[in-house]
Amino acid sequence: MDLPIPDSLKFGLNFVHPLMMWLLLGLSIYAMYLGIQIRRLRAAEGEAKTALAKQRFNEKHHLVGSLLLALMVLGTIGGMAVTYINNGKLFVGPHLLVGLGMTGLVASTAALTPWLQKKQDWARNVHIMLNMVLIALFGWQAVTGMQIVQRILSQ
Repeated sequence: MDLPIPDSLKFGLNFVHPLMMWLLLGLSIYAMYLGIQIRRLRAAEGEAKTALAKQRFNEKHHLVGSLLLALMVLGTIGGMAVTYINNGKLFVGPHLLVGLGMTGLVASTAALTPWLQKKQDWARNVHIMLNMVLIALFGWQAVTGMQIVQRILSQ
């Protein structure tokens, strides 16, 4: 399928997905920071607890997580769409497969929200574990994604 898109636009589209994913990696690290602050709040007592509570880490964490879910799904679809537009096919390899797995992980961790709101410890532990795996995979994806960008630039 050859869409009537100018070549300069097709070339520029190659960089939207990587830029968005780097932004999401940073946002993921910020969400992790917020989650750590929530754990500190649960363990705190007295004035320290009051001071931490005023910063509304839980609300920020929930909002950032919702944003991550939406942008991760859209970024994955967008990356696949641009690859297809520019090449007429998808390249099924580790970068694509891990990216799809990450999209499943972010959806799964967000799906734990009802149990997290009920303060279920098992849900918190699964949420933390899934997100640690997600951030590790994100780091790997950043490296392999930059290799793909370098290949595109050298062509």
